[in-house]
Amino acid sequence: MDLDLAQVHAFVLAAEESHFGRAAEALAISQQALSKRIARLESVLGTALFLRTSQGVELTRAGHRFLEPARQTLAAADRAVAAALDEHRPLRVDVWGHLYAPMRTLAQVAAGSDAPPLELGHGRDLPSVVAALLRGDIDAAFGRVHPPLPAGLTHRLVRLEPVDAVLSADHPLADEPALRPEQLRDSLLWAPATLDRLDFLHRFAERFGIRDHAEGTNLGLDGFLADLAADPRRFSLIPADVQLPHTPGIRSLPLVDPTPLYAWSLLWCGSGPPHLPALLSALAAEAGRSRWLEYDPARDWLPEPHTGEGWD
Repeated sequence: MDLDLAQVHAFVLAAEESHFGRAAEALAISQQALSKRIARLESVLGTALFLRTSQGVELTRAGHRFLEPARQTLAAADRAVAAALDEHRPLRVDVWGHLYAPMRTLAQVAAGSDAPPLELGHGRDLPSVVAALLRGDIDAAFGRVHPPLPAGLTHRLVRLEPVDAVLSADHPLADEPALRPEQLRDSLLWAPATLDRLDFLHRFAERFGIRDHAEGTNLGLDGFLADLAADPRRFSLIPADVQLPHTPGIRSLPLVDPTPLYAWSLLWCGSGPPHLPALLSALAAEAGRSRWLEYDPARDWLPEPHTGEGWD
């Protein structure tokens, strides 16, 4: 079956707008022309994709099933065109990761002679970079991945990073050389967003019985640390290699027995862009040099997979 990409594009826009008129405006065509494209697509597929309502249109069951693969088809077509027209362009990679400064890991790899040229950008969270991948706006993404993920996406673990506890110098545990996670049960976990949207912190609290938490607005790392310093009960978690700015009244302590590990992965759509194998090779080489993938289940802790959504 040969699909007409113009028809598929019309379908995706109409599905996202839930309105043929607005979709036609976005395509700069008449509503009649858009309706004809979708009617031809439905004829090729042999099934209806939309139901008309008083408010506009809504997807049929077949339309819902077709939507995500249709988006991926358009993204794959965009990547194919880009690869054919400019094989030397940089690999577009968005990074995300709450306050965990993921750019530093890719920057370390990008400095090597074997790494492909990279164009790095910031993604707000996992859902936003997934949407950008499916649209073809970026080639890959880097951060902590957890299910559920749409079909057609692939990810590879590239780094496991130990996590430290960061707390006020007035915290009762501030003078300890290291902490066991269970020692933090009577402390207050500080999160720069609602805890159910920060998957790693949420899983840590569940696993180690941290009952009390407080939430604020993410105003960057300096504000985050200042809020921690202001309350002797608060603590939070930061990967050990993050270079913290000098903040009076802050202590960073290693966690042991077990050591929580933050998992960084590279995420891409379909078979990936042309430069992807070179980036994966460069990440693997750095992981070998820097021992990024060491894991001992008797010593370390990783969150269990789950099916909720989260940002980090």
